[in-house]
Amino acid sequence: MKPSYNIALNSIWGVFILYWLWTARRAKPAARIESRLKQGLMYWLPLAVAVVLLGPGEWYGHSFLREGFVSHAGLAPALGLAACAAGAALAFWSRHVLGSNWSAVVEVKQAHTLVEAGPYRWVRHPIYTGLLAMFLGTAVLVGDWRGLLAVAVVFASFWRKLRLEEQWLAAHFGDRYARYAGRTKALVPGLV
Repeated sequence: MKPSYNIALNSIWGVFILYWLWTARRAKPAARIESRLKQGLMYWLPLAVAVVLLGPGEWYGHSFLREGFVSHAGLAPALGLAACAAGAALAFWSRHVLGSNWSAVVEVKQAHTLVEAGPYRWVRHPIYTGLLAMFLGTAVLVGDWRGLLAVAVVFASFWRKLRLEEQWLAAHFGDRYARYAGRTKALVPGLV
């Protein structure tokens, strides 16, 4: 990866992490929360695995994980960086609109409100969509099969997490959530 792409990619992820840490302080207290053991195994561990998979290529030597699925030259790196930046923008917007209802783990907040504005008009989990775009863009920049494996691991973790969130939100909001889920897709408008 060109140094300029590496700097840009690290900057996007760095700003994302700082924004997430800064805005987390505004979250409402939890009324119901998933156990720490499940959080660690089903969400944090897969994210750690994905980060390791996207780490320096030297870690993987000459294994199949280091084999390229896209060129490290041409248009692919620029498209990967654009996908990462667009995903970050969507995640920032979604996080801002969600406000104090946001949480890093599966929980129902005290005085939880159902947010249907902004990107939530089109998908129920736009933060996950944005993060998946960030991971996919990073995988394209890395260009190796390990990047696609990282995206698959993150997708599986998010899919499990969003299904549990939806069960809890359906129980909390009842018919209102059922109507919302009936008119919006989970991750991609009109598809998934």
